[in-house]
Amino acid sequence: MSATSPEDRPQPPDGGGVARVRGNDYRVLQPPEHFTPELRVSVIIPAYGGQRKLDLVLQALARQTYPAELTEIIVVDNGSVPPLRLPQGVDARLVLCEQPGRACARNAGLAEATGDVIHWLDSDVVLTPGAIEAHMRWHHTAPYLSVTGFIRFTSAEPPEVLPDDLEAAFEPAEPHAWLVRLVERTDGLVRGTQRPFSLHVGGATSVSARLVELAGPMDDELILGQDTEMGYRLAQAGAVFIPEPRARAYHLGPTMRMREQKRIDRVSHAFVADRIPAYQWLRTHPDRQWKIPYVTAVVDGTAGYDNVRATVDALLAGTTGDLSVVVVGPWDKLDRDRRAPLKDPDLELVLVHGHYEHESRIHLATTEEVHPSVPFVLRVPAGWVPGEDTVSRLLNVAKADEAGLVGVLLEETPEGVTVARLERVSSFARARLVARPGEPLDDVVDEVSAVRWVEGETYGFGREPVELLGRRAAYRARTEARAEADRLAKENERLRAQVAKWRDEAGRWRKSAVELRREVGTLRRDLHAATRAAQTAAKTGVRFKLPGRVKRALRRATGH
Repeated sequence: MSATSPEDRPQPPDGGGVARVRGNDYRVLQPPEHFTPELRVSVIIPAYGGQRKLDLVLQALARQTYPAELTEIIVVDNGSVPPLRLPQGVDARLVLCEQPGRACARNAGLAEATGDVIHWLDSDVVLTPGAIEAHMRWHHTAPYLSVTGFIRFTSAEPPEVLPDDLEAAFEPAEPHAWLVRLVERTDGLVRGTQRPFSLHVGGATSVSARLVELAGPMDDELILGQDTEMGYRLAQAGAVFIPEPRARAYHLGPTMRMREQKRIDRVSHAFVADRIPAYQWLRTHPDRQWKIPYVTAVVDGTAGYDNVRATVDALLAGTTGDLSVVVVGPWDKLDRDRRAPLKDPDLELVLVHGHYEHESRIHLATTEEVHPSVPFVLRVPAGWVPGEDTVSRLLNVAKADEAGLVGVLLEETPEGVTVARLERVSSFARARLVARPGEPLDDVVDEVSAVRWVEGETYGFGREPVELLGRRAAYRARTEARAEADRLAKENERLRAQVAKWRDEAGRWRKSAVELRREVGTLRRDLHAATRAAQTAAKTGVRFKLPGRVKRALRRATGH
């Protein structure tokens, strides 16, 4: 997908009266147990072979408690040989998709769908009768939700006809362990996770059709990881992700990921790292560029060559390397015939254009063009120079406080206030979905996430250009600092071990001294007793013999 300007993207509906979810805390929605169904749902089933399992899936859909007149079923045959067929009496449409790949098949079904909600369903997942209703009760509360059901994996042989008692037919079955762990450790995905979009799995997930329109279709260039990548784009469009344990289903047999998880992750990670900036743990290289940067800075290119260069160069030299810069200006109107450059009325623009035309991380745009998958947008007034760590420190504020906006107060004068802004794209997308006409968007962002303000000077902003160490130098400095810290830590451990050794040795000495004092005391008592015995023997004329233990003690004491 290419970058688009805000006016070119699908616009969200008027948010008047729409419930406002803060972060991913969907508990404020409180769907009723009983509701009047109004929304249409399109169930899209991509399939390649597996006619017997598909028949069972369709039988399960026919038993759903959600009204059939509001349910549209689209089966996409992704090149099966022999071709798939719809069983007699099944109310569904069969669509052919000759282009291979599940993403292509889902997109083919999406193009045919007319529902208010899109329900992805795999061709080997059998829904329990109340599953779709459990999904739809949520979608009736807000138009920006992604709801995922709970799948259990059964190894039971698929029956010819689906029995009434699914539990008896398919249990014992294994739960979706990864999903269960995610939900449990995040209190139902309400807190403690920076990546709730991971919940978007294609086997049994429903999404608002309007949200899919805003995010765009499945990425058919990906080999694996399409579900997660689309989940990320849904999050960027403002989605709230909800696990619904009452939407239960049985997966007929294990998945390929269950059989080959390490190999699949290896393939998936090689591609999704370029497309999901939130997976920073996959972006460990200090210098390389990615298809979707983590931060895009926007700078006014008409503010003068020196001002623009001071700001842009400092951004490029900062410690946050996963960054691009959009320099906005009327580049398409520049006169290319520059016979007298010093007399050119557009000289400042010409210099900016010429200086950055071939820098790969700079995009010279006539309007603000930020790729919709970029997580953060930083707006910096030209002429203000961020410090080496400014961007990373602002990102830390946004992450720590889960803020949708970090405002930076740069300067306050009688003419007004100058600010820089770090905006979380997903928070602003959510705010646009729920904002009432004329309502200040920053106020809505404060409701759905948080707004934080900091002082520019404290975070490294200044007006004077500084020496640019560059990311390599900064990385080298950090590496050297880490190496020195590691060395000091190891030296500290060595000294601790030495101190522990000395303590053990001192303990042994103290123990030996105590034992020696005890032995000396015993020897004194024995000698005293022997002396008295000798004196008595001398008086009586009896021959005296020194006790053996006294002899041994004397030998130990004298070494003889």
